[in-house]
Amino acid sequence: MPPLKPMLAKLARGLPAPDGLVYEPKWDGFRCIVFRDGPEVELGSRNERPLTRYFPELLDELRDQLPERCVVDGEIVIATDHGLDFEALLQRIHPADSRVRLLAEQTPASFVAFDLIAVGDDDLRALPFVERRARLERALAGVRPPVHVTPATRDRAVAADWFERFEGAGLDGVVAKHVDLLYRENERAMIKVKHERTADCVVGGFRWHKSGGVIGSLLLGLYDEAGTLHHVGVTAAFSMARRRELVGELEPYRKDALEGHPWAGWAEAMQASAGRMPGAQSRWNAGKQLEWEPLRPELVCEVAFDHLQGDRFRHATQFVRWRPDRDPRDCTYGQLDTAVPEVLSEVFGAR
Repeated sequence: MPPLKPMLAKLARGLPAPDGLVYEPKWDGFRCIVFRDGPEVELGSRNERPLTRYFPELLDELRDQLPERCVVDGEIVIATDHGLDFEALLQRIHPADSRVRLLAEQTPASFVAFDLIAVGDDDLRALPFVERRARLERALAGVRPPVHVTPATRDRAVAADWFERFEGAGLDGVVAKHVDLLYRENERAMIKVKHERTADCVVGGFRWHKSGGVIGSLLLGLYDEAGTLHHVGVTAAFSMARRRELVGELEPYRKDALEGHPWAGWAEAMQASAGRMPGAQSRWNAGKQLEWEPLRPELVCEVAFDHLQGDRFRHATQFVRWRPDRDPRDCTYGQLDTAVPEVLSEVFGAR
């Protein structure tokens, strides 16, 4: 019965050797555990919150295609001609049912299954992954879009090809699971390998830490070809000691920072839009205003990132170092590698 905490993965920077491992593409979507008991279908998120009301278009498909009584671990994704669209998923977390149903028609979601936790009267968590995988393939042998079974291989060369070739489709990387792995709830028992690159970014502002008096995150910007500085994400993983040090390091850049600042107009724009801007309301925490403090856009830092989606970093970046030798105007999108998109049907159909 829901809720149930999913098994998690720990990060590795290199693809592990194929010593009893099964490799799968790492999907960039919402982690979801599907609970089906006859006509009842519940969608549970990674943090055990229900997702059911946000994806109404999947419910009938899951009733039709999954075993009558089962628990299936997987990922909800939205596939487009340009790859997986995580932003479209975020739009679904909306309080208005009419809005959710409109988006369900305009950008329908898919469910990609990668583990079978229970079927019928059988609790499979104590079985090794290789047996759960075999039962998953049998139980979902006849599924059709928008329900899919994730590709899997024991061939490290194939996994390495997926890692490089499918990035353009929006996949995060590769997940590796040992054939003997039991289903260990809320434990980082799998291995994930993600793309990582570095970029030089302008620091256009910051947010205070929730504890007060120290720096919480740095707001990052990149210039486009027209010379517009875009907010592309944040870097926030600092120790408390480093957060205190940053207060002094940023202080000289706070004076007169809003005068002529490229993001100065966002306070007015927020009245009409909650789009991608440093002060925008958080979709995940309704009512929380993400206030920010401007800095003169003269500081440059190098950050590590794993994925660029559209014109923003998909996840929070990792601060590497200050780059006083870099001209802020040289911090452009042109420095970033752009993966060539792959047709998602290749990913869904890969074996």
